[in-house]
Amino acid sequence: MTVQTQIVPPQADFASLSGRVVIITGAGQGIGKVFAKAFARCGAVAVIAERNAASGESVAKEIAADKGQAIAVTTDVSREDSIATMVAAVEERYGRIDILINNAGIFSTLDMRPFDQIPLAEWEQVLRVNVTGPFLCSRAVLPAMRRAKWGRIINMASGAVTMGRPNYLHYIASKGALAGMTGSMARELGPDGITVNAVLPGATFTEIERKTVSPEQKVRIVAQQCIPRPETPDDLVGTALFLASDNAAFLTGQCITVDGGATHR
Repeated sequence: MTVQTQIVPPQADFASLSGRVVIITGAGQGIGKVFAKAFARCGAVAVIAERNAASGESVAKEIAADKGQAIAVTTDVSREDSIATMVAAVEERYGRIDILINNAGIFSTLDMRPFDQIPLAEWEQVLRVNVTGPFLCSRAVLPAMRRAKWGRIINMASGAVTMGRPNYLHYIASKGALAGMTGSMARELGPDGITVNAVLPGATFTEIERKTVSPEQKVRIVAQQCIPRPETPDDLVGTALFLASDNAAFLTGQCITVDGGATHR
């Protein structure tokens, strides 16, 4: 039997993102903020699902000032009702949800300490936000993506998972779980035309202060990389745009490490 397939030539840019509606959790600062601006510049509608209402609105205004499209919806990814309200608001306004980037997470505010000294409440909070949050968000956008028979879910895990990094066991456990979830979700959602991939950033320096990282530690981090300069959120933009675009239509279930060569896996 001969199977005929339609060959779609690769695009030189990310024009396929124009008009898409992308939800980015935790987009009021850091990596999420940079992602929101990048998608808006490609013609997508950036939904800034951010717990801090003022930060979310500020990013939306910056995008609007740059002639992009964006809305901010106050969202706590640890709460199912908050996510449901956000998704309902997006569907009511745009009638579609094309892309979800599970970016919100707890990290910068964590103290480095041996795992036997991590308070149980802190452990549970990190897993609630970093693992249960992406689970709830992914589940909430599925009806819209399934109706369209098209969707992209991008999970922001961490390159630290492959390093066995000590003194952040709750964070490493949460990001390891997210990487594992990516493969299973891809298996389940492929028949619906939905791809699921994970991005594993290296040590990414943003405007968010990390009190547990000293200047000396930053130097050591950069020294581990093949590309000897600090990683910034802009270094992750191309990968996120690619995974969300039609160029990555046949790519799913993958964990892509973007860390300047600090790890090789």
